[in-house]
Amino acid sequence: MASSYSFDIVSDFDRQELVNALDQTRRDVTGRYDLKDTKTTLELSDSTITIETASDMTLDAVKDLLHQKAAKRNLSLKIFEYGEVEAASGTRVRQVVTLKKGIEQEMAKQVTKLIRDNLKKVTAAIQGDAVRVTGKSKDDLQQAMQLVKQEDWPVAVQFTNYR
Repeated sequence: MASSYSFDIVSDFDRQELVNALDQTRRDVTGRYDLKDTKTTLELSDSTITIETASDMTLDAVKDLLHQKAAKRNLSLKIFEYGEVEAASGTRVRQVVTLKKGIEQEMAKQVTKLIRDNLKKVTAAIQGDAVRVTGKSKDDLQQAMQLVKQEDWPVAVQFTNYR
């Protein structure tokens, strides 16, 4: 039996679910009467989504659709970071959505401080863009998970590598 247990706190998303949500959004855009003739495009790259459409109003409608589809696929809306709306060719508008992945150093420090201040039987250490939490008891780790879940973090938080 292992003498200590651990898990990682990460900020990640299922890329395939995001691809599926974008496909569904594209399908809905071509099917909806108010968006049908807007020639809206949604392009996915490694770390961004580029939305190009006819006007600010249709941009808002497309973003609402994307949020609905992402939520249905258990993707946190915190992974989307919207950039400035910029003018594209003619009267069209474009917006770049950055996909947030990984826990930044400042937030990782906040997470470790929260755990250190509230729970004495577990230790938290920053490892790259994740935080590893270790403890002698699984119950202590469960408490740490509950503590982290209660806070409202600026990114989506998941627990992985539980052993």
